[in-house]
Amino acid sequence: MTDQGAGQPDGPLAGIRVIEFTHMVMGPSVGVILGDLGADVIKVEPPGGDHTRELLGSGSGYFPMFNRNKRSVCLDLKSPSGIASARMLCADADVVIENFRPGVLDKFGLGWEALSATNPRLVFCSAKGFLSGPYESRTALDEVTQMMGGLAYMTGPPGQPLRAGASVIDITGGMFGVIGILAALERRHRTGIGAYVKCSLYETTAFLVGQHIAQMAVTGQAARPMPVRISAWAIYDVFATAHPDEQLFIGVVSDGQWQAFCAAFGLAELAQDESLATNNQRVEARDRILPQVRKMVGKMTRDDLVARLEAIGLPFAPIVRPDELVDDPHLNAAGGMLDLTLPDGRPARLPALPIEIDGVRPGLRHDLPTPGEHTAAVMNAYSVEAAVAD
Repeated sequence: MTDQGAGQPDGPLAGIRVIEFTHMVMGPSVGVILGDLGADVIKVEPPGGDHTRELLGSGSGYFPMFNRNKRSVCLDLKSPSGIASARMLCADADVVIENFRPGVLDKFGLGWEALSATNPRLVFCSAKGFLSGPYESRTALDEVTQMMGGLAYMTGPPGQPLRAGASVIDITGGMFGVIGILAALERRHRTGIGAYVKCSLYETTAFLVGQHIAQMAVTGQAARPMPVRISAWAIYDVFATAHPDEQLFIGVVSDGQWQAFCAAFGLAELAQDESLATNNQRVEARDRILPQVRKMVGKMTRDDLVARLEAIGLPFAPIVRPDELVDDPHLNAAGGMLDLTLPDGRPARLPALPIEIDGVRPGLRHDLPTPGEHTAAVMNAYSVEAAVAD
């Protein structure tokens, strides 16, 4: 695999050097965001490579998705020379990321206290299961914290907790890690001193379900799981179309949208019903409205529905599988999908970072690295720098 950076503009984090000791999803998601934004991310892997590369099933997409725009260095942290090389990498780093069990890197002299003692400008980010408190020594996974943090309860039907269909806590937890790192770098501009940043899975889950905690505080009633929730809108559902394999979500979330929806689909009787004039009235009449709307939608093709809904500006969404997004015309416009190379040489198109800066999406500077692909180049560069410093 080769670097693909020709023609790619420097990102806003160009010049920031990141050393990454991570595996699985949460830690690598911190690194890939920083890398996409232009930082020089050096991923330290064990000899032979990060074991995440070898996962099967639902884990087979972890490495390809979260390790672009990184350089790979393989070091044996069980050997004195490997530890010495890792310390050398961290000696003038701007950021170090790790997501190992508490205390693992401390044993090698690669923890926050040891590294910050010699590099006081360092921003050190630990991605863990829990922040400080009674649970902080527990082992956690995305699914563990979805279960104990209320998200699985809200996702599945009553009595059937269900994890979300992606590693949402790992990824969002990593995003909070990036937020903490960027805040610490900004403070370093003013003080010259680095920081110890810690992000976590459990507290991320609690933050995401905070709206449901607030609902209890406001209404005095616990939020019901999403499949049986009392919707805030009368039409906010998935509908079957004339083709059973082409479902469509439709949302009608204002009085103006209600009138536009009724006009576009010939529902004059509903539009003229004064008992349905306001949103709350329609919510109370959902059992009367929805059967009529489902019958109408069920006679139409999805393409016809989409054309009408788009014309009147209503929220809608065809129900698609993740793999179908590869051919989505919007995602494929303006750099929304990045072309990478899988370990076996096959091409893959994966989503770019979901932001624009000055109208430009962050692109691909480094393809997925092979294990240790950049070890010689990186260590030679550090040797030269060390020799000059001496």
